Amino acid sequence: MKKYLVVLVVACLWLVGLVGAQTGEPIKIGAVFDLSGPTGDVGTPYAEGVIAYVNWVNENGGINGRPIELLSQDYKYDVATAENLYKQFVSQGVVVFMGWGTGDTLALVDKIAEDQIPFISASYSASLNDPQGSAPYNFLVATTYGDQMEIMIRHMAAKWVEAGNDLADMRIVVFHNDSPFGTDPVPQGQAYAEAAGIGGFLSIPQPRGATDFNAEIQKADDFGVTHIIVQNVSSGAALLARNVVDYFGSNEEIVFGCLNWCADELFVTRAGAAAEGTLGAIPFTPTTVEVEGQVIPREVLKAQGRTLEEASLHFTQGWAATAVMVEGIRRTLEAGLELTGPNIRATLEQMENFETGGLMAPVTFTPEDHRSTRALAIYRVENGIWVQDSELIDLRALETE
Repeated sequence: MKKYLVVLVVACLWLVGLVGAQTGEPIKIGAVFDLSGPTGDVGTPYAEGVIAYVNWVNENGGINGRPIELLSQDYKYDVATAENLYKQFVSQGVVVFMGWGTGDTLALVDKIAEDQIPFISASYSASLNDPQGSAPYNFLVATTYGDQMEIMIRHMAAKWVEAGNDLADMRIVVFHNDSPFGTDPVPQGQAYAEAAGIGGFLSIPQPRGATDFNAEIQKADDFGVTHIIVQNVSSGAALLARNVVDYFGSNEEIVFGCLNWCADELFVTRAGAAAEGTLGAIPFTPTTVEVEGQVIPREVLKAQGRTLEEASLHFTQGWAATAVMVEGIRRTLEAGLELTGPNIRATLEQMENFETGGLMAPVTFTPEDHRSTRALAIYRVENGIWVQDSELIDLRALETE
């Protein structure tokens, strides 16, 4: 199936270069995708979302009559490959770039700044938000991993206290991918937990290729774990969820939560009954909660004989992220400005409350803050689907109270 998806995506990439080729000078966008590497389970639908949005734009007249030419390739989650592909695509004239992982995006920060290429990746590392310093051309199109974890802890803590428990008795264990992506939110989560008076906080890496996580769960049990938060992709989180239920005997012993990259349909499918009750800090609206922004993606997928639920919320992530970048290009052209990196960056920095039809919170960038939002809602798995468990929790608003 993975080989089929890779072939499908490559075919789509070829088609993107053809659609609308006679309607004006192409606008080149670069991209790297993980289709066959360790995050390919979520990277493939994200890539499909990027490609589908580009195709849809081209089929509807392009950007002000100019087609998008997407230059992209599977980099298999290898940093060196991402760096080489980035250099190749920039030399071919891309004006913006759609990236993927935390490690490779961080490795490229200096080159991105030097080349003045506006860059939106699927990494939501807070370290990329440094518009006045090291990362002037990086834009975060979703709630950062650290903010996701803080919001999750706030929600878990509120529920814990509502149930009559003391925060001093709460013990949080973070299971994370053994990579910069995995460790990224841990410091902010730990700092918030300590400031809130939560009794304990421990982080444990999940070894790649593990067939079970029983040894790691034993460490969590020895710590007195009451709550688990996972910063990993769906496959690793699902295996952990099943192991936790087997170890403790039920879904009810430990409160289990996932951040963005494992709170999805694939997690529910792979975890099975162990997914019930799982909380998700999800910046993008799950496919099981209908919003206006899903209408066009559903139509696009229906024409392919697929559903949005099958494509997953990571498809809409790729779709929405590309919509933001394309809007920046569109506004730059409409302002009569030359399509350069500095001009596109300045245009993005003026974007205020840009709506994606509810696919995510409204997008606002400023010259001082390249985080599109610091808000999200918490969702919960109920009868095998994601349902909303909280209202929008906005850290920016909370900080001003």
